[in-house]
Amino acid sequence: MALGFRTVGLAPDYVDYTEALALQRSVHADVAAGTADDVVLLLEHREVYTAGKRTEDWERPSGDIPVIDADRGGKITWHGPGQLVGYPILRLPDPVDVVEYVRTLEAMLIDVCERFGVPGERVEGRSGVWLPADAAGSGARPARKIAAIGIRVAANVTMHGFALNCDNSLEAYSTFVPCGITDAGVASLSEETGRDVTPHDAAAAVREVMPRYFPSSSPAPDGDLANVVS
Repeated sequence: MALGFRTVGLAPDYVDYTEALALQRSVHADVAAGTADDVVLLLEHREVYTAGKRTEDWERPSGDIPVIDADRGGKITWHGPGQLVGYPILRLPDPVDVVEYVRTLEAMLIDVCERFGVPGERVEGRSGVWLPADAAGSGARPARKIAAIGIRVAANVTMHGFALNCDNSLEAYSTFVPCGITDAGVASLSEETGRDVTPHDAAAAVREVMPRYFPSSSPAPDGDLANVVS
């Protein structure tokens, strides 16, 4: 069965995090039961910080933007308008290889970034997609994270997923330490290309690219397995 996509809400139809989480759980239950096919939910959130299981109290920002605990791997991150969020709800083959799933998501997102002329890469020991540091000199920028990944696998079916910065402001990232990493910055497709790249644009690229990395659903496995990684 070919991978399916569902646009839940892109600008101006932003989606509350709690509503998207309830939808994920409902779809996850159907995929795990074998009554629904694999699907990727694509959306933009209203502004929110989500705190993964490894988030420490001191890392939680204060202010008017809500902070919601999330049952995924990783630490704290921001979601909001201008950022494309993807929630793949996919049945993984048995035996489950969670690390390989994350690496495949990274490869897919690197491919998406390349569609816009942005050279993303992996960084050893860190999840997500990164841009290399500038050459040393005045105004040189450190390595910068352009896409974050935080996932959960339960009953061999994935939840949560990726967040790709498109044309969002990066100001919110100054109020906390993104993903607990203190020696790196953040980036967006628009900032790197010098033109407006919207979540609508990025969603179209994801729809085109992602089926090559996740070509079909796997048969429903027996048993139950839960893993959380970032």
